[in-house]
Amino acid sequence: MAETIAPMTAKHLEQCIELYMKVFNRDPWNESWTYETAKERLTDLLHTPKFTGFFWEIDGTPIGFIAGNSKKTYQGITFYLAELCINHEIQGKGYGSKLLQYLEKDLQKKQVKSIYLLTSTGGLAESFYRKNGYAVNNNRIVMKKIFF
Repeated sequence: MAETIAPMTAKHLEQCIELYMKVFNRDPWNESWTYETAKERLTDLLHTPKFTGFFWEIDGTPIGFIAGNSKKTYQGITFYLAELCINHEIQGKGYGSKLLQYLEKDLQKKQVKSIYLLTSTGGLAESFYRKNGYAVNNNRIVMKKIFF
């Protein structure tokens, strides 16, 4: 079995777009990603300053990807985890945890002090992150303003 976790680059973009739409357009997210919107989101992410991402495949089959970017804070470097996407057909089998741990080890080598992310409350994603040692930051809230 040929297993590869490699730095995510533009050469992985098409496979990531397909995975992204297949994963996030179904339960539990039920979002409405088109090819164009997913491509723009992931292309922008790839070009974000201090980007770090990894693409995972086994025997040429995409398993998933994880990506985000580092930011300097008064406490040191923190990492914003923007996307973690695992093929919907194999979710719940430890692949997401393995990819997350791979990223964490890479970030620790780079002296990153913390990781933060945004996810839906009360769902499978929150449960996944809690299982992997993440906690709700009670010092922060998410706020938004909708333009009509």
